[in-house]
Formats: sequence, structure tokens, C-alpha cells
Amino acid sequence: MTISTQVAVLGAGPGGYTAAFAAADHGLEVTLIDLEPNPGGTCLYRGCIPSKALLHAARVLTEAEEAKHFGIHFAAPRIDLGRLRKATGEVVDKLTGGLGQLSKARKINFIQGRGSFEDSNTLRVHKVDGTEVEVKFQHCIVAAGSRPSTLPKLDIESPRVMNSTDALELENIPKTLLVIGGGYIGLEMATVYAGLGSAVTIVEFFPTLLPGADPDLVKPLAASMATRCRAIHLGTEVVGMATAKNGIKVTLKGKDIEKPEQTFEKVLVCVGRKPNSSGLGLGHTGVKIDERGF
Repeated sequence: MTISTQVAVLGAGPGGYTAAFAAADHGLEVTLIDLEPNPGGTCLYRGCIPSKALLHAARVLTEAEEAKHFGIHFAAPRIDLGRLRKATGEVVDKLTGGLGQLSKARKINFIQGRGSFEDSNTLRVHKVDGTEVEVKFQHCIVAAGSRPSTLPKLDIESPRVMNSTDALELENIPKTLLVIGGGYIGLEMATVYAGLGSAVTIVEFFPTLLPGADPDLVKPLAASMATRCRAIHLGTEVVGMATAKNGIKVTLKGKDIEKPEQTFEKVLVCVGRKPNSSGLGLGHTGVKIDERGF
């Protein structure tokens, strides 16, 4: 099957769907391609939106604990992880479903599948239903987004080692959790798990949390995180990681580390994101893309 379109947009995240909507609003024929059933991308499905929903839940738990300073005491909370996961999913479904309706209202042709370039004017889309469609376009916008970065030397392929996407699944609440990376994603997930009851340790390679951010803004956040976490190690590197009987044994290297070898029930790796450009078939098509624009 072959279809033709004026504008093809590969990727329906915040960059892709806004570009598709703008093109449609200007009267162009648009085809939007993504693996998910509705637009939204990482931000809505596996990033900003579910993390903010979980942060709200963690904040409720924290406020209940802090209320004792005002003489208000609550019983220990009972956390229903299944219901929490469902509630978070409902938020995601509502927002992505709304984007799907906006897409239909603009008469955008939405194809659920994975696209790769055949040549500089053709995409081949492998749809999730197992069929294929060839998309001929005049213009193509590549908005393939990003995926979590990894640390190859520490990749031990253990279910106890999570990335940010895995962490949002809330498989369980570990008693002890090591968060590698003190950027905004690592701090968000550290806040969530600490609020839900984990003893959280953060390790950051640079000498400050949120490297590159305004130090005056980082200071109150660092003070707040210090009260939530069991430990925060700055200027510290994880140089080794191995499976242990009841968790992951890590080796830490830093000037203030008193106990270089420690074991955690789970480890969360949050060391940034990288372009999700693999599999697009760009090498032989004559299509040139500056990945800094992804």
C-alpha cells in the first residue's frame, strides 16, 4: 500500500505533534507516524506527565508526615501500588486521548507504527498490526525524540537495574534505592520513591546537584533533598556494579566515601538522554540530519 502526503512527521511527541498541528492549520496534508496509539511521545507516556502525577502522590504523603509539626497526626499510610499505577495511567490516557481527538479534528492521517527512510522522499512504515505502508512525501519532519542513556561499563542486565522508564512502572517499592545521576530526572524519581518509603541514596559525578543550574536555585533544593534521602554523594562516581544475593553491589569512588562498597535492593540509572535516531535508515538515503536538532 502506498499513500502520498505533503508533510510526513516521524514521531508524535511534543515536537512532532505540534509541528503536525501547525502544518495542518496552514492547510497542508499531513501524515503523523508514531508507535503509540495517540500523540504524546515520551513526555506524556513515559516522562513528564506520569512523573508529575507520582510526584503529586509523594507530596501528599510528605505533607501528611509534615503535619505532625502542627500537632496533626495521621496513621501510617497504606499504599496500593496497583491503584496508584492505574490512576497515573488514567492521567496519561486522558491527555493523550485528547491529543488524538485534536489530531482527528485537523484531519491528520495518523499511522501507528515505526517508520524508516527508503529514500529522500519515501518512508516505509511497519505498522503495529503487522502490515506495511509506503509513505511518499514532499517534506518530512523528523521528531524521533530521545531515549534514556546508559552506562555501558555498568550494564549488568539485571531486573534490579532500572532506567527512568522502568522506574515509572512502580513494580515495587524497594527498601533501599541508589539513584545514579543528580539531574532533574534523577531527583524527581528520588523524590517519588523516598515519598513512597524507600531509603534513597543519590550519587552525582559533578560537585553539585542539577549541574549547570543556577546555584542559588539549587541550594534550597539540595537542602530539601538532604532531608528526604538517606545520603547524597557529590563528586562521586560509580566504578563497579555486580549482582548480589539480595540486590546490586556497587563500588563508589569519591573523596568523601567512607564505605566504597554498598549493596542496594535496586539501582536507578538517570544519566541523561540520547537521540532516538537508530533504525531510521538514514545512512543510505541521502537524508542529512543534524542530531542536535532532535
